[in-house]
Amino acid sequence: MTKAGRSTVSNIVPVTEETFAQAGKILAVHLSYSSRAAQRGRTPKFPSYFMKATSSLAASGSTVERPAGTELLAFEGEIALIIGKTARRVSVEDAWSYVGSVTASNDLGVHDMKYADKGSNIRSKSGDGYTPMGPKALEAATLDPAKLRVQTWVNGKITQDADTSELLFSFATIVADLSQQMTLQPGDIILTGTPAGSTVFFPGDVVEVEVTDLVTGATTGKLKTTATEGTATFAAFGNQPKVTDKDKEDAYGDRETAGMAPILTGKDVLTDKVREQLASVATATLSATLRKRGLNNVNIEVPGATKGMQRVIGTARTLRYIPNREDLFKAHGAGYNMQKQSIDSLGDGEILVMEARGETGSATLGDILALRSQQLGAAGIISDGGVRDLDAVSGLDIPVFYNGAHPAVLGRKHVAWDKDITVACGGVSVQPGDVIVADSDGIVVIPPAMVEQVAAEAMVTESNDEFIFAMVKRGHGIEGLFPMNAEWKTKYNAWKDAGSPDLDSWSL
Repeated sequence: MTKAGRSTVSNIVPVTEETFAQAGKILAVHLSYSSRAAQRGRTPKFPSYFMKATSSLAASGSTVERPAGTELLAFEGEIALIIGKTARRVSVEDAWSYVGSVTASNDLGVHDMKYADKGSNIRSKSGDGYTPMGPKALEAATLDPAKLRVQTWVNGKITQDADTSELLFSFATIVADLSQQMTLQPGDIILTGTPAGSTVFFPGDVVEVEVTDLVTGATTGKLKTTATEGTATFAAFGNQPKVTDKDKEDAYGDRETAGMAPILTGKDVLTDKVREQLASVATATLSATLRKRGLNNVNIEVPGATKGMQRVIGTARTLRYIPNREDLFKAHGAGYNMQKQSIDSLGDGEILVMEARGETGSATLGDILALRSQQLGAAGIISDGGVRDLDAVSGLDIPVFYNGAHPAVLGRKHVAWDKDITVACGGVSVQPGDVIVADSDGIVVIPPAMVEQVAAEAMVTESNDEFIFAMVKRGHGIEGLFPMNAEWKTKYNAWKDAGSPDLDSWSL
């Protein structure tokens, strides 16, 4: 028996054309499952939504066309709520009582057209047949919304399997939230988001979605949709299909599934060996090595360094300050602002790089936040702006690189605005995850994909320079030695083959 005292079977009804005819609107949640949020790399604080055309509704057993010229038709198995009675400004506590029934749905979309409508998803999500539902619905009053399961199969192989215990926002919260600004009418449909596992499928593939009540075992049955290949191309008077790497990643679920190389960050490539190599070569050598590879603008120019020649190696985190405007500072500058959030989020081995436009007429950091960065294990801080409490900051263990000292607080010249974005610091572009090598001799920014090769090449250059320096010290002239001609290269190679003995005593 169910909670309402009725048998499971009597509380299951078919999803029919009449169900679709009663739907005044389809509302869909962007991100609602923690597994999907983790896959996307962001967890929203509140739910957000988009709309789909009711003409996209389709029954179980229908086909869906992948438009000609497109490649990224993706499925998203979801639980659909069908509103049972008019809801307007309902509370979270009462919201579930306004849901009439629950069924399986598939929020289909073609990512090739996602760009065209700037986030509204009109063409990417509202094609004919892009919202199949059914085949049966479960009466909401008999269900515990926290104990439902959604599963998706492609050609009989399961690809999605999650239950509503991992929801970021309860179904009641979603209903109540939407009802704040619009009246939800009987028959309206809410697609409640998809868990991880959504990906691309292809013409001929069969996708099935099923929703199960974990308490009673009641099920909607499997919602079946078959993909077909379209033949009509998009007309020249409208947007044409277009695919970016980001579209592929979103459609397939991750870069690996999409067949793309992973995006490397410094944390991926800073092995013990690479760190040792970077620590043993001059920043000038690293800069010259990058120049050979076509990267000339890689040196952050700030004059101050609290720890002198102490070598700092780490991965970049970023913070951007915009010029102060009093109304903006009032809205964004007080309390737990972006500066404090950025500092508080630092991790072991990370270097905070702050863009302050070279403005030194106000501080971007003081001793308390520098101490907090040190406590969190940050490797260093770089600012092309000013620093307060410079004597106290200099006394901390964490190295700080700065453009000048100034006693004024942040709001005199700056508003902390964005973190973890591409910034410009000391005339150089820095992205989160870039590798930073710094001392008072210079600060070098190295793209993660190049780090391993740059470190190895710099080691070779450093060895050459060590040899040349020792030979000049012995009194040899520059000509033919710097750079080395064939004769000197032979002597250099002999030295290397001998195990690089002490050059002061080594016999030529």
